[in-house]
Amino acid sequence: MADFILCQDMKKCILQLIIIILVVSGCSRTDDPLPYEEGKIIILMYHRITEGEASNLYERSAADFESDLMYLINNKINIISFSDLESVKESGKMPEGHSAIICFDDGDHSGYITAMPLLMKYRMNATFFLWAEMIGHDSFLTWEEVLYMSYMTFPGGIRPFTFGSHSYSHQFLFGRKESFSTTEEYNSFLDYELGISKSLIETYTPGEVTVLALPFGDGAGDPDIIAAAQRNGYRFIRTSIYGAIEDPDLDLFCIPSLPMLDQTDPEEIGYYLNK
Repeated sequence: MADFILCQDMKKCILQLIIIILVVSGCSRTDDPLPYEEGKIIILMYHRITEGEASNLYERSAADFESDLMYLINNKINIISFSDLESVKESGKMPEGHSAIICFDDGDHSGYITAMPLLMKYRMNATFFLWAEMIGHDSFLTWEEVLYMSYMTFPGGIRPFTFGSHSYSHQFLFGRKESFSTTEEYNSFLDYELGISKSLIETYTPGEVTVLALPFGDGAGDPDIIAAAQRNGYRFIRTSIYGAIEDPDLDLFCIPSLPMLDQTDPEEIGYYLNK
């Protein structure tokens, strides 16, 4: 009888020991890390943001623009800058999750009075490409507004707004090639358009102008234009070629974009990102 009681006690001790081991091992086990999911990058190209309804193809209402920003937030799409593209290329790996770059062509005054407050509201950065010759004229930004925007800061000292070149006089950079009798004349034209605009913008903004947005999207991938951009200190060219960036080995001098036009549905962003 005593042997039976001893055997039962041993079974209880062994069972308790097994339970303790299982509990301890369960508590100490770390969850397996979630798999790294590489995303895509899309560049959203705007022109004029209107307070009321858009009146032409290249305008977008403030209400629709805010809807675009909410779409990015609700779909957890990270906002990055053109400089981040260099890091992507150097790392050989796309960032985790989808990303977007917000940019505006021409330098319309609506960038200051309408777009900037919404970008500040949602803490989003953006790049503004300036048609340098027109700054301070008609419905364009003034150089004082460009200066103010360039020094605007988020908490932590982050400056959200950068400026790039949309050339000096917004001409067809490739389309004008045939009008010059020599390669030297054409290169002088390109150097003027890219160099003067860069110099002007850098006079009113901190840092260096490194991104060129092609006027009319003309000349994407053209070796003469790329050489001129490199010669004048640019590190990126944004084109008007529809598409998203899917490969970390991207061509920094032929960056695709998605024009956000009057009738563009925010869901189109997801279409290019395959959301």
